[in-house]
Amino acid sequence: RAMVLAAGRGERMRPLTDTMPKPLVPVAGKPLIDYTLDALADAGVMQVVVNTSYLAEQLQTHLQRRQRPSVTLSHEPERLETGGGIAKALPMLGDAPFFSFNSDIILRDAPSKALRSMAEAWQDDAMDVLMLLVPIDNAQGYEAKGDFFYEEGMLRRRGDADSAPYVFSGVQLMHPRLFIDAPEGAFSLNILYDRQRDNAGKIPNIKAVIYDGLWLHVGTPDQREQAESFLAVSRQAHQ
Repeated sequence: RAMVLAAGRGERMRPLTDTMPKPLVPVAGKPLIDYTLDALADAGVMQVVVNTSYLAEQLQTHLQRRQRPSVTLSHEPERLETGGGIAKALPMLGDAPFFSFNSDIILRDAPSKALRSMAEAWQDDAMDVLMLLVPIDNAQGYEAKGDFFYEEGMLRRRGDADSAPYVFSGVQLMHPRLFIDAPEGAFSLNILYDRQRDNAGKIPNIKAVIYDGLWLHVGTPDQREQAESFLAVSRQAHQ
């Protein structure tokens, strides 16, 4: 199963998001959320929960047209952020590890293969979260300084360093036990990640798989145009 985070207002994508939710913004003629749902379906994910809030009726209408994967909506009258949104949807996600997927990113190269690699790498007794990390040089549309170091199987935040070599892709496998004793209401997933850090800043129960393809972050109109250019080049290369 999988959770797709689609409840955001998309302020940075305005004016496009003045009239549509960000997950429906088209990129190369295809709504952003369909890149995510197609990758999940191709990887064998059968059931997906999508959280909604802003202009939820439009998302509901669009998702009703899909046949695979099967989609269930988790509506949030007021946004619960990443952690709160998943916590609310947990009863629909079951007791086993599930994918969590941001809806404003595109894995351009073999996304279903990356997801299957994550499923194969999962070790239930050794991890609560398995992140898909992207080398910063492969992160198109990303404008920050990197998120993580990943050395000898241990994840560590960038912290005060000038830069870090890996970017969190917005894709991860997580176990429901991560949410034991989670806060009520709206909260960020970072709260759950950081409570596992040791004194050296390492996060032992969060591991990673490195994605070696191009990762497209689509958070602004300019990034949308860049993504369309990259996807056009990719299509030409495969013709």
